[in-house]
Amino acid sequence: MKGSCDTVMQRLAVFSLVGSNRGSISSFSLTRHSKRERDILQALDSKLLKKDIFGRVSLIHSEAGPLIRRDTRGAPVPVRWIARRLLAREARTLAVLEELEGIPVLLRSDKSTLDRSYVDGVPMQEGQPGHIQYFHAAARLIRRMHRLGVVHNDLAKEPNFLLTSDGKPAIIDFQLSWCARQRGPLFRTLAREDIRHLLKHKRTYCPDRLTRREKTILDNPSMLSKLWMMTGKPVYLLITRKILGWQDREGAGDR
Repeated sequence: MKGSCDTVMQRLAVFSLVGSNRGSISSFSLTRHSKRERDILQALDSKLLKKDIFGRVSLIHSEAGPLIRRDTRGAPVPVRWIARRLLAREARTLAVLEELEGIPVLLRSDKSTLDRSYVDGVPMQEGQPGHIQYFHAAARLIRRMHRLGVVHNDLAKEPNFLLTSDGKPAIIDFQLSWCARQRGPLFRTLAREDIRHLLKHKRTYCPDRLTRREKTILDNPSMLSKLWMMTGKPVYLLITRKILGWQDREGAGDR
């Protein structure tokens, strides 16, 4: 790999002299280099944010600006089809939510990779939003998602909420989301769970600002949630913590 990188960099040095009046080196290399060389160039200009059994998430520095790439090609063959299904689910959801501020913009996707816009912010557990306006805005964002027929289904994780550079909320990681054609009983139950998980975070960072109604919602999880806690979650924790070695806040770098 070192020899290949050296070769690429040597060619770039030549191209920078020949093509300096045609635009940047990176745009020139994308059209003239071999696929292997393009992969090396991309690796030189990217930062790995997360790697797990379903692939990797990287921060890519492109001419248009930074973007986030989810790549399932490195997933083990037995679970690659699951990784691709999760990626396709996220792509579909981002397309539905493209008009919402606070949701990443889908840039492109295929069966194995997805590119979305980078959100300038930090995960909730790092930003620790202590102002009530953040949670009011987050609740409005979630309700707008619900009106468009989308439930997130993974808002219990703090890393899926961001505190942006201007103090606003953003939501990421839609692999487990659901785009429903009709907002029936199941959708309403899952939507309530989205809100309840937000209130759990509000209880952490703004406990004195919880209303009586919000406390009632927190104290009364849905039957679906109770069933998950009794049956599904122990299995999930066994697989993710004991077998895969994931941490509580895995993916905190994914912005």
